[in-house]
Amino acid sequence: MRNAALILGLIGGLMGLLVGLFSYGYTTAIEQFGEVEGLFEQVANINAIRVAAVVSPLLALAGAGMAKVQALWGGALLLISVLGMYLGLGFGFFTMWPMAFCGLAGVMALAAGRPDEPKAHF
Repeated sequence: MRNAALILGLIGGLMGLLVGLFSYGYTTAIEQFGEVEGLFEQVANINAIRVAAVVSPLLALAGAGMAKVQALWGGALLLISVLGMYLGLGFGFFTMWPMAFCGLAGVMALAAGRPDEPKAHF
């Protein structure tokens, strides 16, 4: 399960990085070039989107990297990443996929335990 958490977390983190890149770029483009009424309008909370676009994918990638060795910390980072994506970017067609991959990876990392150790994470 740790390998699956690693792979799913990497996929979700890279997808989140792509969504974050476009979200950050959209807010910057509207700020630079202005709004087009009815077509391109600025979002309500620019800073929340920009912070979530940068921090959440980084947390997901870091959590995926830690999932094999430190499953508890890796799973926690993956789930915090999902929360950040949800609060900052919202839930939509393009954000549900990275959130689903990272959420599943986080749950799998938290549920994973080494078969030869009596405690799962410590």
